[in-house]
Amino acid sequence: MSSLVEPFTVSFVVRALVGGVLLAAVCALVGVWVIARGMTFLGEAMSHGMLPGVAIASILGGNLVVGAAASAFAMAVGVNALRHSREFGRDTSIGLLFVGMLSVGVIVVSHSRSFATDLTAFLFGDVLAIRWPDLLMLGAAVAVVAAVSAACHRPFLALTFDARKARTLGLRPGLANAVMLALLTITMAVAFSVVGTLLAFGMLIAPSAAAMLVARRLPALMLTSFVIGSAATVIGLWISWYAATAAGATIAAVAVLIFFVILGARRVTTAVLRRRSAAPSPPAVPSLEGSS
Repeated sequence: MSSLVEPFTVSFVVRALVGGVLLAAVCALVGVWVIARGMTFLGEAMSHGMLPGVAIASILGGNLVVGAAASAFAMAVGVNALRHSREFGRDTSIGLLFVGMLSVGVIVVSHSRSFATDLTAFLFGDVLAIRWPDLLMLGAAVAVVAAVSAACHRPFLALTFDARKARTLGLRPGLANAVMLALLTITMAVAFSVVGTLLAFGMLIAPSAAAMLVARRLPALMLTSFVIGSAATVIGLWISWYAATAAGATIAAVAVLIFFVILGARRVTTAVLRRRSAAPSPPAVPSLEGSS
């Protein structure tokens, strides 16, 4: 029992645990919408497309979170502007903007001798290096995203199922889409600055995707996603402590593993139920009542 608790008696692991739980909360609020609306590729592209803003902010001595948010928002605006293009699909526009933004970021980094942000830290982060100010920032992000999600619940839900019907109901799907993109931008920008893009994107997608395998109603989906993300944080930190692996990558890997475990269990259960329903019913046994 002591070996299970030992890692969480160290202060920096406790901060990583709190940070992971807060990250699971904010990603649960946004990740369900991202997957339901088919915006997964946009989230992945946005997580790497933040590099130009981060590089420029670092060179100018500005706030990295603001730079990341500005870069991610620019990508979101570009994708939104090109989504109705007749020449190519939405995924193509996301891919082009993703490559373009990442290329610009690498060019800025390669031509700057004063760039202070390590690219490895940008991509992979270090969840064990979380400080208390980082936790306060994550907590503020959870509060903002939760408040906006609650206020925009009905427009988000209508937009997810049928944008045309949302328009007829006067729910302004264009504005709802912009707000949803803003929430994704805030989530990715804040999460990247604390844990890096790998864990940020992993926690955005894997727990929510796993939750959709076991829940249907929106509140249950978000709660299940939060529980899975928190469990992945605890298990990942414990494995990282004893296996001496990168904590952020281990947490992300555990989250993905949980998804596949749930998927496998669901498929096995479905196959068993189908076999039972397809099995022929046993022949009726004649009654012996009154045969004496």
